[in-house]
Amino acid sequence: MNKPTIICIAGPTAAGKSASVLTLAEHLPIEVINVDSATIYQNMDIGTAKPSREEQQSVPQHLLDIRDPLESYSAADFYQDTLRLIQDIQTRGKIPILAGGTMMYYKTLRDGLHDLPSANNTLRTTLEQEALEKGWAFMHQKLHQLDPQTAERLAPNDSQRIQRALEVITLTGKPLSALFAEQKPTQSPYHFHTISLEPNDRTQLHQRIAQRFMQMMDSGFLEEVRTLYQRGDLHTDLPSIRCVGYRQLWHHLTGEVSVDKAIEQGIAATRQLAKRQITWLRSQPERTIIDCFDKNVPQQVLTTVKQILQLSN
Repeated sequence: MNKPTIICIAGPTAAGKSASVLTLAEHLPIEVINVDSATIYQNMDIGTAKPSREEQQSVPQHLLDIRDPLESYSAADFYQDTLRLIQDIQTRGKIPILAGGTMMYYKTLRDGLHDLPSANNTLRTTLEQEALEKGWAFMHQKLHQLDPQTAERLAPNDSQRIQRALEVITLTGKPLSALFAEQKPTQSPYHFHTISLEPNDRTQLHQRIAQRFMQMMDSGFLEEVRTLYQRGDLHTDLPSIRCVGYRQLWHHLTGEVSVDKAIEQGIAATRQLAKRQITWLRSQPERTIIDCFDKNVPQQVLTTVKQILQLSN
């Protein structure tokens, strides 16, 4: 039995996904599910290139502003929210379109989910307190003793995944790697067809990234980060503050680097993110590629979406 097809518009940062979505909304009854681990956070608008109020009014957008920067949001949360939203949108007679650049979320949709225990807030608080006292490098070493296979694939500063792995071990008594080996992941009921906006010219993408970062600075990005910094309860071990641009400007506010150095590092980090996004997309066997620097990319995306919808009906 063929699975229903859901269309995804993916691509590296600054590839022009938002413009394509707006063109689709002019011609088709779509609703957008954002595939973005940064735009989920409230009061993080400029540095995440979150759709403007006008853009949100022109097309319904989901999974924006759903978490405070202090809160976590996992790939499993995204998976469950997305399956629910797809059903809701289709029930209203609309077309769900997934759009964004968080490849881990796409991977979860494609590969499915393992049956793991839900987050335990009390345990998380205990682990976070231990990490504050001893550091995440210590927590990574602790994980290495309990689950070396998982620890070896995680960086010592990957606090979110280290915390989750230790949480699962404590709740189940089993290493995460053992649970993955024992279980087959739950498969999604949908087939996801990816339209991938990719650059033929990396240099051009690098220029666009630098220009966009400077536009963000002109729009008040530093002031946005300063507001978060002045809250007093946020820090760079949180996934929200680890978002590209935010972490680098945070280091300026703590006095570690000059603003010019922070901008330089923020642009470099964004380019590295784009490189990882492109690498993952190119590893996918089935995708429709559109050069993000071609003329009239939104029109090409519209034509492709119509073709996919025709074939899947």
